[in-house]
Amino acid sequence: LTDHVVPLLIGRDARRIEDTWQYLYKGAYWRRGPITMAAIGAVDTALWDIRGKSLDTPVYQLLGGASRDAVLVYGHANGATIEETVAAVARYVKLGYTAVRAQSGIPGLAQAYGVGRGDRYYEPAEQGMPPEHLWSSERYLSFVPSLFARLRAEFGDELHLLHDVHHRLTPIEAARLGKALEPYHLFWLEDPVPAELQEGFRLIRQHTTTPLAVGEVFNTVYDCHRLIEEQLIDYIRATVVHAGGISHLRKIAALAELYHVRTGCHGATDLSPVCMAAALHFDLSVHNFGIQEYMTHTAETDRVFPHSYRFEAGVMHPGDAPGLGVDIDEALAARYPYERAYLPTTRKVDGTVHSW
Repeated sequence: LTDHVVPLLIGRDARRIEDTWQYLYKGAYWRRGPITMAAIGAVDTALWDIRGKSLDTPVYQLLGGASRDAVLVYGHANGATIEETVAAVARYVKLGYTAVRAQSGIPGLAQAYGVGRGDRYYEPAEQGMPPEHLWSSERYLSFVPSLFARLRAEFGDELHLLHDVHHRLTPIEAARLGKALEPYHLFWLEDPVPAELQEGFRLIRQHTTTPLAVGEVFNTVYDCHRLIEEQLIDYIRATVVHAGGISHLRKIAALAELYHVRTGCHGATDLSPVCMAAALHFDLSVHNFGIQEYMTHTAETDRVFPHSYRFEAGVMHPGDAPGLGVDIDEALAARYPYERAYLPTTRKVDGTVHSW
């Protein structure tokens, strides 16, 4: 941003949002990819914020106005055991959530994706060299249906339940899991296979009616148009910061609307409150919205990024402050310098490197 993109913006008209997006995207020969699209996304999001503030209106009003009263969100519940996960889901229900992603430790494995250690809030990245975790698809496949059988027995059919596989299965394994989970009516099964294995979704689709979601690692509409056009997924999870900003995310949503695919934007804590605010303005305005992931930030993060968006009874609203409704306390942010951290490396029990 500082060395390559910002110099290109000096002197340009900040009101020409679409033209600036095309200038940055088509003006480069080596296009797409997470780094390029994140940089374009940062500029695009800032330009929408500037436009809203210059007109003294919230961004969602510039996107066509609200399509709904509030944004349905889901929280993350996890535990080392099924009973711990049940207790975690109950805490979210008490807070008013009507949709919860449920993850649990797997018997025989020391770590599992989505499960924190002790009372620690789940954060997969760690300082130092990447930790190595063991994985067994066989143990996972045998275990997960029992988790959702227990959750349905405890909470009934009204609660929306979601689950993240995190790209770890083969297509036929994912098909088996989706079929096994059909009695428990999941809201979605997320990232069942590596996202680049798009033909795999066809096989999964042929064997199960469990709704499928994917897309947080996608950067442009070109990464997902086939999945959408062939209706191989039910939810597209592309997000503002990784997919070129609000402008390009709207184009992905417009394509998805034609094929009755709904949005379900990524919203974990690796994304700042700026991205969460942008996502909520997008969510409120887009017609084919499905659900929004929401993980609360730390109190320190919220102080650095004061914002107008709010949570209440399972839904969120971006607020009516001008622009995105979020600010940055740069002096306070300087007290929290970047600390290098790595996501884990996953290996099968025989030592083979596996998808994290």
